[in-house]
Amino acid sequence: MSRSNWKTPFIDKSLLTNFSKKNKKKITWSRRSTIYPVCVGLKLSIHNGKNMVNRKIKPEMVGHKLGEFVPTRKYITEKK
Repeated sequence: MSRSNWKTPFIDKSLLTNFSKKNKKKITWSRRSTIYPVCVGLKLSIHNGKNMVNRKIKPEMVGHKLGEFVPTRKYITEKK
């Protein structure tokens, strides 16, 4: 279910302060945050429940949630 149109897109406060800093390490546990155009080109480490996964934010990702691009489950297929 998506967020209502009359509400603004959600972004975690700690993630906003992380963008304003000039840190090389940009780590977040906030998978529910929306990707803003300001984030394009950044490399983020996003938590998937077990470890951190590195992702580079591309222009096509704007408007989506961070958690959409980091799978939380490892799918195992049976080999023949």
